[in-house]
Amino acid sequence: MTAPSSQVGIRPRSPGSISRRGWLGWLGLLARLVVGGVWIWAAVLKLPHPGASVTAVRGYQLLPMELADVVGRVLPPLELAVGLCLVLGLLTRWAGGLSALLQIAFIAGIASVWSRGIAIDCGCFGDGGPDPNAFSEYPWEIGRDVGLLALSMLVVWLRRTPLALDNLLFTTTTTTHKDRDVEEGP
Repeated sequence: MTAPSSQVGIRPRSPGSISRRGWLGWLGLLARLVVGGVWIWAAVLKLPHPGASVTAVRGYQLLPMELADVVGRVLPPLELAVGLCLVLGLLTRWAGGLSALLQIAFIAGIASVWSRGIAIDCGCFGDGGPDPNAFSEYPWEIGRDVGLLALSMLVVWLRRTPLALDNLLFTTTTTTHKDRDVEEGP
């Protein structure tokens, strides 16, 4: 007698066991909330003071003045949008990918000013500008951003996490491949 085709490749789980997919999903939810919360906090501190955000971007001395002004004004609303999408679980993979790209840009910016001997506050959570203690802060800021980058990449890799609007708005189909479930869909 052969097993029905719907059960081929499915292994029974022991009662009370948590699947790898289950705990990874909850870890992904935690990653979403941490990264999203950081983006929201950074945006809330910058939105009332757009001039300070522009000053912070100019301080890196990487972009032409006109482009630095645009980036400084666009960054806080973008950070808020990415943060809200991550916290709500809306367009999660896109938000996680954009979060990762922003983290890479921030890591490169901090490494750039550090290597060029420019002592500025990173401007990550408000004011930028000169900071005599910047050189002792740069390693911590880069470390923080690397951690946020890793969490952002986890969100992108997982595709779906619990308690996300994506789960209500977009359907997925699950197929079994050897030892893991693979979701197909946005």
